[in-house]
Amino acid sequence: MAEIGKLNTLRVVKEVDFGMYLDGDEHGEILLPKRYVPENAKPEDILEVFIYLDSEDRIIATTETPYIKIGEFACLKVVAVRPIGAFLDWGLMKDLFVPFREQKMKMEEGKSYIVTVYLDYDTKRLVASAKIEKFLDNLPPAYQAGEEVDLLIASETDLGYNAIINNSHLGVLYKNEVFKPLHRGDKMKGYIKKIREDEKIDLILQKPGYGKVDDISLKIIEVLKKHNGFLPVTDKSDPDTIYELFGVSKKTYKKAIGALFKFRLIDIEDKGIRLK
Repeated sequence: MAEIGKLNTLRVVKEVDFGMYLDGDEHGEILLPKRYVPENAKPEDILEVFIYLDSEDRIIATTETPYIKIGEFACLKVVAVRPIGAFLDWGLMKDLFVPFREQKMKMEEGKSYIVTVYLDYDTKRLVASAKIEKFLDNLPPAYQAGEEVDLLIASETDLGYNAIINNSHLGVLYKNEVFKPLHRGDKMKGYIKKIREDEKIDLILQKPGYGKVDDISLKIIEVLKKHNGFLPVTDKSDPDTIYELFGVSKKTYKKAIGALFKFRLIDIEDKGIRLK
């Protein structure tokens, strides 16, 4: 069955002057306008398309992929504010509508906000909401410590950053464990640090424990080679200096140095480290 607000794999039923009609099952035949028809497409071909409502509230297909689909979260820019609400650029010809009731604060043109999108079952229209908490999964998180996840930075707080995990849960990255600038809307890989007793989730950007040491060790060796085998960096060096050179925290650096020394790949001297 063709689902509005999602990618669908649909069969081409027939070709017309202004595009192609696809088999939308209970939605009937859905038009794919000519400008979106792939070259050499023909009846009976199977196409991947996104289904939504056009400006006249007709179900329509496009081979363009929007910045956000049902069940996802994204940082989208406001392109217009009207008496009925705001409109967001989501990568399609028709802008995405955000009613005032779905805005945490009154949206302003030119600014970007974290939103999700849902199907209004009364109007069958796709609508955005900035009240993301009510769309996050309220089931207990089933992640494991050390598990790699996809993160979307949602907001900055006094503690650090709130991040949406796998389009499902909200977690926290603590400032003292983040060693690069982060901004709302940034997407990245991260790791589950732990699930607290209150079921809140602590996150980290580097793989916990010694799992990251091998990658960092190789990077340290590469940097040493570029500096003629010696770097004036010790375990007493400033954390910012270490991050600028290797892109990791001082704690991770010290673990990597320990591993390299253990395998007799480097010497640790009073004024720095030297490649053997």
